Amino acid sequence: MEERININVSATDYESTSKAIISTLSNLEQMVHGEKDFIVTDSEFAFGWHFYVVCINKSLVRKLSDQLGPDFEKIKGKTLEHKFLKWLEQKVIQKNTKVKLAIKEEMESSKYGIF
Repeated sequence: MEERININVSATDYESTSKAIISTLSNLEQMVHGEKDFIVTDSEFAFGWHFYVVCINKSLVRKLSDQLGPDFEKIKGKTLEHKFLKWLEQKVIQKNTKVKLAIKEEMESSKYGIF
């Protein structure tokens, strides 16, 4: 089974942010010759925000890293996942969307253990 990066998305407008994310990831797939490397779930609405998950195959992220080379390494973040999260966030924010992204596994754990 393919390794995935699961990203929690919080947005005030599901339609515009999901379209921006899908567009960005589709362009990425075309750029690195990927296919069906991501999934965007339906949203759950609570407290004025839409919450959903974007699952991305790590192979797509590795291809991006290889293609961008030193430019990818310059992106802030300690791990491949954090660098990709920052890259995606920058691309989506450029499309005038209000969105917050976080790695799902990190949100489900804390210094006190996994919830």
